[in-house]
Amino acid sequence: MPSTETRQRQTETFHRLHTGPAPLVLVNAWDAVSARIVERAGATAIATTSAGIAWALGYADGERMPVDEMLAATARICRVSRVPVTVDIERGFGDSTGAVCDVVRALIDMGAVGINIEDGTLPGTRDLAPPEILCERIEALRRLDARFFINARTDTYFVANDDPAARYEDTLRRARLYAAAGADGIFVPGMASLAEIAGLAAAVPLPVNVYAGTTQAPPVQVLADAGARRISLGCGPLQSALGLLGRIAGEAFDAGQFRAMGEGMLAAGEVNALFSALS
Repeated sequence: MPSTETRQRQTETFHRLHTGPAPLVLVNAWDAVSARIVERAGATAIATTSAGIAWALGYADGERMPVDEMLAATARICRVSRVPVTVDIERGFGDSTGAVCDVVRALIDMGAVGINIEDGTLPGTRDLAPPEILCERIEALRRLDARFFINARTDTYFVANDDPAARYEDTLRRARLYAAAGADGIFVPGMASLAEIAGLAAAVPLPVNVYAGTTQAPPVQVLADAGARRISLGCGPLQSALGLLGRIAGEAFDAGQFRAMGEGMLAAGEVNALFSALS
């Protein structure tokens, strides 16, 4: 567990990364080695992907993995990371505000500086949860730690809505409510229109986070020009890595060859060095 001084310093660094001349780009990690690879590549912060952690642990996405397993995986990421770590906790891994606070206390104790927390859909339905639920959780978490970075995600673009204008207005309404409750950032995965990103950035006094985990995502500078201050790749990097693994396996089984495996392959010593440097 890092010292209180170290975590406070990293927390302030993480806040500043949202206000620099360029957006904060997060290549999300799902385990200790992916976190080290991303950090070595130049990451100024590490964000976890809840889907990636779930898949790596053998569960489907959507808070189906036990919270203790999520916390254990996150603790390993925090242990090996030298830059600030923010954690995707979906709806909070708790059926009450108190339970969500318990999860976040555990994350703070292991050194995390922030979270993503979403409104999402009501359990067992396709209906978006009322914003008051997330507002209550944000308010409680803000009382827990005044500087812990709360990135409030709304899933308005992941539920069926035949009226794009109404969807955008609901997004804006929720973003303002979450900001008033004490959120530090707003995340709207699925919002791809540059005009809508620009409108949201102009209307909400918080850094706007956009999702860029698809090959159709615009370049960083284009998203920055639209007003994005944080750009997340989410589970996209793991999806790409899994695609490569499938190609390696297919080539070995079908052609008896190993060329795909050799392209860009890291030496064992190079991977070991990622961790031996920490001791």
